[in-house]
Amino acid sequence: MYVYIVSLQCLKMNLWLFLAFTALAECRYQKRGALSCPDLCSCFSGAEVVCSQSSLKHFPIDGLSPNTSRLSIQSTRLSNVTASHLSVVPLLNSLQLYHNNLTSLPSDLLKGVPHLNILDLTGNQLVLLPPNVFSHASLHSLVLKKNRIEKVDAEWFSVNSSLTWLDLSGNRLTGIPSALLQKLPHLENLDLSHNNLQELQPDALETLHRLETLNLAGNKLISLKPTTFTHNLKLSQLFLQENQLRDLPATLLQGLQHLELLLLNQNQLQYLPSGFLEERESSLRMILTGNPWVCDERMEFLKKWLAVHRENVIFLEEVTCAGPEALKQRQVVSLTDSELGLVKSDKIRN
Repeated sequence: MYVYIVSLQCLKMNLWLFLAFTALAECRYQKRGALSCPDLCSCFSGAEVVCSQSSLKHFPIDGLSPNTSRLSIQSTRLSNVTASHLSVVPLLNSLQLYHNNLTSLPSDLLKGVPHLNILDLTGNQLVLLPPNVFSHASLHSLVLKKNRIEKVDAEWFSVNSSLTWLDLSGNRLTGIPSALLQKLPHLENLDLSHNNLQELQPDALETLHRLETLNLAGNKLISLKPTTFTHNLKLSQLFLQENQLRDLPATLLQGLQHLELLLLNQNQLQYLPSGFLEERESSLRMILTGNPWVCDERMEFLKKWLAVHRENVIFLEEVTCAGPEALKQRQVVSLTDSELGLVKSDKIRN
């Protein structure tokens, strides 16, 4: 029994010593990390640096570890970043520079960060960008959301760019050139929402065979060509809400067998053409609210489709008639054929 107790005490002592040495090593590691962390920034795990002090004016070169793989500079007064700045972090794979005061970028910005996959420039004051600025072999995700960009340039990218995610939402774009998208054949997610787009070029999306999510919400689109999405057969989410769409081609969705979400709310649609939703999978979800639906004989297709696919329509009870006067605010799905003028009364037939 005595031997057992002594062994147990030795085990406890060894465990205590192990924990003490571990804590001491961690403390020393944290101190070393603190010494190598830039002013006005916080460092985590030796590879992630976050700088979010509003008093920060300059790129935090001093103290930035060359092993940094994730760098976030957000909500600061930073107004300039160069290739020389980024060269001190050659292992960088994620760079977030959002909500700062950047007005321009140098064309060679990314030359010293060959492993960079993610670049987020949300919420700056970028207007014009130079050629080749994003001609970077490893870049997969580019976010330029909420800047002041009025025009995009195909020369930003190299041919056959590896980009899979592009977010240009919240800018001032009036068009998107086909030449730019032709350089992005691997694109899976494209966000052009909340710009000033009035139309899409007929072949704009032609080369985006891998596109899965397309966001065109919050623009000024009035119409779409029948072949707009013909080549985007992997499309699963399509956002068309908050535009000025007045009518849609019957074949607009033809071939989009993977489509799971379609938002058409807050447009100027009065009816959907016959056949528009034919061959849709049961997994499709839609929002149709906020349109001035005219409940006459042209509403026959949508009314019948809604009756069979109630579970597919989000806010179904809010899909209501804007006219004629006698049917205002009536739920479309509740209308009868006679109310739509599809059945002649006995009195008229006689």
